[in-house]
Amino acid sequence: MSPTVVITIISLSILAVISAVILYFVAQRFKVYEDPRIDDVQAILPAANCGGCGFAGCRNFAEVLVSAETFDGLNCPVGGSTVMDAAAGILGKVPVKVDPLVAVLLCNGTPEFRPFTSVYDGVADCRIQHSLYIGETDCSYGCLGNGDCVRACQFEAMHMDPVTKLPVIIDDNCTACGACVKACPRKLIELRKKAKKDRKIYVACSNCDKGGPARKACKVACIACSKCFKVCEFDAIVIEKNLAYIDATKCTFCRKCVSECPTNSIIEINFPPKKPKIEVQAEAVSN
Repeated sequence: MSPTVVITIISLSILAVISAVILYFVAQRFKVYEDPRIDDVQAILPAANCGGCGFAGCRNFAEVLVSAETFDGLNCPVGGSTVMDAAAGILGKVPVKVDPLVAVLLCNGTPEFRPFTSVYDGVADCRIQHSLYIGETDCSYGCLGNGDCVRACQFEAMHMDPVTKLPVIIDDNCTACGACVKACPRKLIELRKKAKKDRKIYVACSNCDKGGPARKACKVACIACSKCFKVCEFDAIVIEKNLAYIDATKCTFCRKCVSECPTNSIIEINFPPKKPKIEVQAEAVSN
C-alpha cells in the first residue's frame, strides 16, 4: 500500500472521529427532552385532528395537556369527558367537568319564508357568494345554502335538505368540533349547551336589520319586539343589534318565549306538545 493511500485513510479516520465527537457534543447541547407521557395521552385521543380543542391536532393537544398545571379551559370535544377523565388519570390531574355542546343553525329562512329574488350562477361556495353580494334572497344575513359547513364536517353530522335549502344537523353524530362554525362566512352556526333529550330553544335568526326590513325579507325574522325578553323570568334573553338571543346556560325551557314570539323566530325542538288549556266556566246558580 502506497504511503499516499495510508495517509489518506488515516486523515479520513481522524476527520471522522473529530466529526463524531463534535456531533455528539452538539446533540447533547441541543437535546430536546420529550415527556413519554405525551405518547400515552395521544394514544387515548380520538386522532381526529379536527382542531376542536383549539390546538394544531391531537399531538399538540397532548403536549399541552402534559405541560398544563390544570385542565381548566382544556377540552377534547370529540372525545368528551371520557377522554378527558382518562387523560387526567394518566397525568395525575383533576378532570374538569365540561358540558357537552351541539351545533345549531341560527337561521330558519326556508324558501317558504324567505323567497328567492335572484339566481346565483357562480361557484357553489358560501364564502365566494358571500363576498360577491347579499345572496339569492333579500336577507343579507341568512344561510346561502351552498354547504360549506357540510363539507367541513368530518363526522357526517350534517347534510343539506333539498327542500329547505338549509343544513340539517344530526345531534347524535355532532362532536362540537367547531369546523362548521369556522366554515360559515355568515356565522350562522353556534355551539350551544346540549340538554337532556336533545331539547333546544333558540332564536333561529341572525338578521340585525330593524323590524320592518327584516320581516319583509323573511317572514320568520326576529323583529326585536322585546316580547320574549319581557316574559322571561330568568334573564336568559338579551336583545342587541335588533336581535334577540337566548342564553342556553340560563334558559330553563319554560317555553314562555316560544308562544310569545309574534314571528315564530324562536324554535323549540324535541318538546312534547303543550296541553291545551281547559277553561272552566262557572255555572250560574239561580236562586
